[in-house]
Amino acid sequence: MEQHSSNFIRTIITEDLESGKRDHVITRFPPEPNGYLHIGHAKSIVINFGLADDFNGKTNLRFDDTNPLKEDQEYVDSIKEDVEWLGYEWDDLRYASDYFEEMYNRAVLLIKKGKAYVDDLTAEEMREYRGTLTEPGKESPYRNRSIEENLDLFEKMRKGEFENGSKVLRAKIDMASPNLNLRDPALYRVSHASHHNTGDKWCIYPMYDFAHPLEDAIEGITHSLCTTEFEDHRPLYEWVVRECEMEHQPQQIEFGRLNISNTVMSKRKLKQLVDEGFVDGWDDPRLPTISGLRRKGYTPEAIRDFIGEIGVSKGSGVVDSAMLEHFAREDLKMKAPRTMGVLKPLKVVITNYPEGEVEWLDAEINPENPEMGTRKIPFSREIYVEQEDFMENPPKKYFRLFPGNEVRLKHAYFIKCEEVIKDENGEVIELRCTYDQETKSGSGFTGRKVKGTLHWVDATHAIPAEFRLYEPLILDTEEEEEETEGKTFLDYVNKNSLEIVDGFIEPNMKDVKAQDKFQFFRHGYFNVDPKHTTEEKPVFNRIVSLKSSFKLK
Repeated sequence: MEQHSSNFIRTIITEDLESGKRDHVITRFPPEPNGYLHIGHAKSIVINFGLADDFNGKTNLRFDDTNPLKEDQEYVDSIKEDVEWLGYEWDDLRYASDYFEEMYNRAVLLIKKGKAYVDDLTAEEMREYRGTLTEPGKESPYRNRSIEENLDLFEKMRKGEFENGSKVLRAKIDMASPNLNLRDPALYRVSHASHHNTGDKWCIYPMYDFAHPLEDAIEGITHSLCTTEFEDHRPLYEWVVRECEMEHQPQQIEFGRLNISNTVMSKRKLKQLVDEGFVDGWDDPRLPTISGLRRKGYTPEAIRDFIGEIGVSKGSGVVDSAMLEHFAREDLKMKAPRTMGVLKPLKVVITNYPEGEVEWLDAEINPENPEMGTRKIPFSREIYVEQEDFMENPPKKYFRLFPGNEVRLKHAYFIKCEEVIKDENGEVIELRCTYDQETKSGSGFTGRKVKGTLHWVDATHAIPAEFRLYEPLILDTEEEEEETEGKTFLDYVNKNSLEIVDGFIEPNMKDVKAQDKFQFFRHGYFNVDPKHTTEEKPVFNRIVSLKSSFKLK
């Protein structure tokens, strides 16, 4: 179902090729290795790799690793895994750190041209000098150092002769520019930190706004695709490419970022949730990380179809999280085997069924995909049903089990509730029922009808299982509300976002493996958890429930 609908970026690329401005297409996906990728990054991956593929171009996977204090090899490895899992292959694997020497030389070129200077202002002083949106900034007292002095100081910065934060290299552009990004932005800072790729070779590191355009130019990127928060950075991007006299001149194009309701889409906030123990890691199924979605049970096809449906535009509206769930259901309904699982068991004894006898019944694996065949499920005197499928004093139009009522057991027989067994606290612990052997499923019985159909699991053969049921981690809120009420996003964490229950599954599921997916009758689609499943006890994450009010327009 993946779509290649027209969008403004595709139009730009088409016109570039048809006019002769470009004769090929090279894009890149350039994550910073300071966290795990989330669904917003998946949109960028699909756009960059998808467009390049459509035009027979190339896409580099490039790590913008310019800040060793926040980066880690763990993040590099996870990003590679996520890109491959989504179904894409990069043409070249690159690192910003591959170009540190080149970047340094280009910074020296800027100094020699009188376009950069070493500044001694502190970070706080630089903010004060920067000005505001309505007031121009002030020039640093160090702005007019000589080229020779700047070259000497910059070389000493590289040699490690200055402490962290004591000096920065700044571009000399325009402190009165209406675009704050052009008010002499920092290009290099001193940071005595080991780098995951270059070790201790460097103690100065380029700033993102200086490194990123150089990386694109060095790699010959034709179309540098990014989200709209970088639109105001584009003049600086173009200034760096031009003033550093780069041979290739990439074109930066911005698209709207992805925002989803009830979902944290900030890497910084996601890291805070992980670090402070609100979740059990970056791959927690409640997080919108690609690894979290994978562990929850989403397929790459569902994610790609979702991104294809929302399309590419300049706008950054909020997408209903139900839309992503819709595509999970659409993808799984033909693939996932149907089965029965009882999440909160209530024992039922069928008093008139022969003791010790076991009957093996036929059940379709997926009624929407008959080619998947059938399975055998056991039926005997004792079974489990859901606690919620029995009420001693039911309201009107309750069609499940209650004293004297008859229901159909899925794939089996009609049973009638005859007696209720309670413990010393008055809690219902067992039902005594009778069955009608003439009502076997598939027998063509038409004698009478019942309105309720229950799922069940044979108690003798049942396999214990754990089920994890998820609700949104973040209760929906607006950023403005956070600020005006003095709250942080942590105040909106849903304390009931995870419910863990113990139940039973059919015996034919005894050999399930991590990431196997099933539809449990009435409960929804579930995935075998790769982190907590053991040989003794499978753990199932609910991907989505069966019902949704969401409709594609």
